[in-house]
Amino acid sequence: MVPLQWCLLWLLFPLSSWTQKFPTRDEELFQMQIRDKAFFHDSSVIPDGAEISSYLFRDTPKRYFFVVEEDNTPLSVTVTPCDAPLEWQLSLQELPEDASGEGSGDPEPLEQQKQQITNEEGTALFSYKGNDVESFVASSSPSGLYQLELLSTEKDTHFKLYATTTPESDQPYPELPYDPRVDVTSLGRTTVTLAWKPSPTASLLRQPIQYCVVVNREHNFKSLCAAEAKLSADDAFMTAPKPGLDFSPFDFAHFGFPSDNAGQERGFLGKPSLKVARPVYSRPKADMQKICIGNKNIFTVSDLKPDTQYYFDVFVANSRSNMSTAYVGTFARTQEEARQKTVELKDGKVTDVFVKRKGAKFLRFAPVSSHQKVTFFVHSCLDAVQIQVRRDGKLILSQNVEGIRQFQLRGKPKAKYLLRLKGNKKGASLLKILATTRPSKQSFPSLPEDTRIKAFDKLRTCSSATVAWLGTQERNKFCIYKKEVDGKYSEDQKKREQNQCLGPDTRKKSEKVLCKYFHSQNLQKAVTTETIKGLQPGKAYLLDVYVIGHGGHSVKYQSKVVKTRKFC
Repeated sequence: MVPLQWCLLWLLFPLSSWTQKFPTRDEELFQMQIRDKAFFHDSSVIPDGAEISSYLFRDTPKRYFFVVEEDNTPLSVTVTPCDAPLEWQLSLQELPEDASGEGSGDPEPLEQQKQQITNEEGTALFSYKGNDVESFVASSSPSGLYQLELLSTEKDTHFKLYATTTPESDQPYPELPYDPRVDVTSLGRTTVTLAWKPSPTASLLRQPIQYCVVVNREHNFKSLCAAEAKLSADDAFMTAPKPGLDFSPFDFAHFGFPSDNAGQERGFLGKPSLKVARPVYSRPKADMQKICIGNKNIFTVSDLKPDTQYYFDVFVANSRSNMSTAYVGTFARTQEEARQKTVELKDGKVTDVFVKRKGAKFLRFAPVSSHQKVTFFVHSCLDAVQIQVRRDGKLILSQNVEGIRQFQLRGKPKAKYLLRLKGNKKGASLLKILATTRPSKQSFPSLPEDTRIKAFDKLRTCSSATVAWLGTQERNKFCIYKKEVDGKYSEDQKKREQNQCLGPDTRKKSEKVLCKYFHSQNLQKAVTTETIKGLQPGKAYLLDVYVIGHGGHSVKYQSKVVKTRKFC
């Protein structure tokens, strides 16, 4: 360890000959160094206000240093373990007199500087052991040389480190809301819907953020880098290197740790490494996935296994700095597979049905009393599905269904009905089905044949858009919502927005424009218009209209993207 300590001390204390102190963010030299991240890649100096990633070999401590020049300086140090628990301690030593920024004489010899530091234990300020993201925060710190020592006793690992003398203004990590829990809002056999409160960093500070969802079957993660380490390096084949032969002492990017520039080998101070290390091989994680979903705070995880426990974590990341904060994760067990291959429909009750791509689902309806008619309401949330109805074994209906359809069939005493739903080739299907012998009690709102939203191009302004849609003879409640989208709004995004079964309860309150009741006995006049105001010039907006029936069930019209004029 003596040669390594000498290396670290050579890097730290002879700086007095050309910097004489740890560079602050007001110095031109520091700005040069932080632009060249290679300088800090394996340096023992901690940069002020920038997160660094580094490594630890098992049972081999590593030390970092930084200098606080003035008394009463705020200080914050944050250590993020990635894939193993860490032991770390922060200590303070007084600065040697000639090492301060005010020194004007020649620098002390290296041996004398080394002796001044190694002969003093220093004052321990803070220590921690575990795998939590932990911070030392002080509103007023004395001047001196600060040493951070880290140790991993479990295995080779990597970690992230952040230190700053301006914690109030930096705010590098996105903030969590007052309730940082992730909630399970819907649970199925192969799907789980998650929701969480938005980060104040986006809503109040107007900083760009994105949410990432991590799903696995083992445990919750306390940091995004811990989840990423599990995804990429946990199963990596790694052979212990031999210093001086397999790698440069300052280049550990190959041994299971992420590199800033993939494929670019880097040595001390950015010089190319002379030796290329052996590649790392990782097995794919079949039971773990990470999905980054932008700034939405509701997400449905699909393709899960029935009757299986999963752990769900949400991380909010600053899109500029890539620094992240973890919400309080949750776990849930998916529902069991139906023991019967046929789902029983209850009279007057809405049933959610999921059909796999190219798959089939059978449903059975057996009215408990004699009936003259039976009515089936079918709401296909996404793409069209094929429905067949057999009464006592005889085929009486076969049609493709898109949107909402109502089928009224003649009844027979003690008749039993078997429904077969067949998914299409494009993807899985989601439906809501209601069977009843009392069709007057409708849970589904009535819909016109055309559920498109029409936008009037000539009525567009820089701050408003005028749209119209059709209604029916039945008085229903209509709610319209708006959401700003970018100009590259893709077909995949549009398809996700087209789920007609997602109601207005999944939307943010800020996206609501208005709600109103509307109907007309004359279908030729059953049309209503609305002008959406308060829009920004040259921006694209996604408009949605929901119609809500008497039973509370809602149906979404086809989404419409409108763009305001850029110049007026």
